[in-house]
Amino acid sequence: MKILIFGATGMIGQGVVRECLRDPDVRAVTAVGRSASGVHDAKLRDVIHRDLHELRAIAPEFAGTDTCFFCLGVTSAGMSEADYEPVTYGITAAAAEALV
Repeated sequence: MKILIFGATGMIGQGVVRECLRDPDVRAVTAVGRSASGVHDAKLRDVIHRDLHELRAIAPEFAGTDTCFFCLGVTSAGMSEADYEPVTYGITAAAAEALV
């Protein structure tokens, strides 16, 4: 199985990466983010991309993906809707469009 993970550096994403790497049925894990995951494993490949709102340029990296874990997000506490929406909806929509 080939896994794609967005948000591998966050609290939830780190756990997802760890469990995917431990699973013998997972042959490859691709972590997409603005920075490297910091995890070193033969099954893991980091794809660093600064603008997560625009993923078409790296969409070929997603070919053959069997499962996608979208672990990226922020808390809404103290944020305006104008600041919250681009992260929670905008990046999610961009990822979905790139995977289609």
